[in-house]
Amino acid sequence: MSTSTLRRIVPTIALITASAIALAACSSAAATPSESGSDAAAATSVADFGTFADLEAAAKAEGKLNVIALPRDWANYGEIIDAFKKKYPEIEVTEQSPDVSSAEEIQAATTNAGLDTAPDVFDLGLTVALQNTDKFAAYKVQTFDEIPDALKEPTGLFVGDYGGYMSVGYDSSRFPEPKKITDLLGADYKGSVAINGDPTQAGAAFAAVGLATVQNGGTLDDFQPGIDFFADLQKAGNLLKVDVTTGTIASGETPVVFDWDYLNATHSADNANWKVKVFSGAGYAGYYNQAINKDAPNPAAARLWQEFLYSDDVQNLWLAGGARPVRMEAMTKAGTIDEAAAAKLPAAPSDTVVPTEAQSKAAGTLLGEKWASAVQ
Repeated sequence: MSTSTLRRIVPTIALITASAIALAACSSAAATPSESGSDAAAATSVADFGTFADLEAAAKAEGKLNVIALPRDWANYGEIIDAFKKKYPEIEVTEQSPDVSSAEEIQAATTNAGLDTAPDVFDLGLTVALQNTDKFAAYKVQTFDEIPDALKEPTGLFVGDYGGYMSVGYDSSRFPEPKKITDLLGADYKGSVAINGDPTQAGAAFAAVGLATVQNGGTLDDFQPGIDFFADLQKAGNLLKVDVTTGTIASGETPVVFDWDYLNATHSADNANWKVKVFSGAGYAGYYNQAINKDAPNPAAARLWQEFLYSDDVQNLWLAGGARPVRMEAMTKAGTIDEAAAAKLPAAPSDTVVPTEAQSKAAGTLLGEKWASAVQ
């Protein structure tokens, strides 16, 4: 993402909530780790362990890390997880339920609370993150100051990490290029248009409704135009109610898909005719957020994983996967960005929107009330 694009996106996001301010006040005191590392769950930065080497030692002593909802073909997660395993072979990484939604991540933490099978960390859409701050442990990685303020909760309860633009991927051998979003209502796309998940639970699907809203003359203050678009898609017989996976795209079962541009781009490996369309005009951008389970069974490993994700090397791995890393502006200034990978990013739309906290909450409420009946 260019610096100018990032500056257009950043002012539109407001992540500081009243609860976050309160949490900031109560989480400001530094933890004092014991020699055994038993206070890892209270650590809010590397300093609470002593040094980064001390954090690494504490994580290796735990020897385990439970991650959840990380598909290997999602934003280059496969390479990222393997890089962590290679760097820290002493830590066994358990990849739980890779295809579940953000909401299901939180449910898994609740269901497995107190067990060693509970997820240590989360990767969440903004709406679900905002709804569950009481589930997270505040932690600031060493590169925290290089993350734009509008893309992080100020105490580190949850922090944006990688993002992109909502797009439509399609099999160009079967369908014409949609020039505008309303083209998808036409007969050419009968029974063929899918979204990645349920917008009341999944961040990508939520963003698809947001994109439909702004592409149909609405604003993020009211997602009703987006709901109406998908209701019209359903009435036209074009909405395909199939969960999107690499397999459904490779087989042609889901030949037209609303998803993030970096995810849609990966499917060219599954279908040589797969193309990605980011509509001109208003573009919908979003970042996924990292958070630590406050009841993580492996709290030191959870914090080491966060440090790893926000390092230069892994930020560049997001970029290699077609996603826009949250530290991109700072790394570009420092000369540590992968310039070749950055040059491959698709051009950004002329106008970019991202929902504020209030808009996300209102949209989530509206979708909960209206979505099911709109597309039944």
